[in-house]
Amino acid sequence: MPDIVRFSVSLEDDLLGQFDTFCTEGKFATRSEAVRHLIREKLVSSQSTDRNSHVAASLTLVYDHHKTKITDKLLDLQHAHSESVVSTMHVHLDDDLCMELIALRGHAGELQKLADALGGLKGVHHAKLVFACSQSISPLHLHSHQHPHKHSH
Repeated sequence: MPDIVRFSVSLEDDLLGQFDTFCTEGKFATRSEAVRHLIREKLVSSQSTDRNSHVAASLTLVYDHHKTKITDKLLDLQHAHSESVVSTMHVHLDDDLCMELIALRGHAGELQKLADALGGLKGVHHAKLVFACSQSISPLHLHSHQHPHKHSH
């Protein structure tokens, strides 16, 4: 675990009051945890604007599966970008709508292009890309963390 560094921040009373409300509503244990959360969120946001950074992301799509060949088009695009698509999950929302959750990994710019292409298909009602990694991750390994137990991938 990294060393903890303490620093002080000066805020106006009303801003501190708003921040304390944010902490309470967000169920943060401490102000420090809320500050860490906001810093990580900002770092993810700024990294996702660097189109060349290698990131992890999730894409949520909601679509009408009755639209002509939408499922085929979704699958074709995902297969064409198989280097970026890590995993998918398909959920039936009702008789008409399906939700697709797609885990992605790659360059932020390429993931954005893929999300735009999938989200632009006729029949897609909602498309939301969320960048999830605040540190550049290795483009070479889909599974690179170290842990004591063995398992196959």
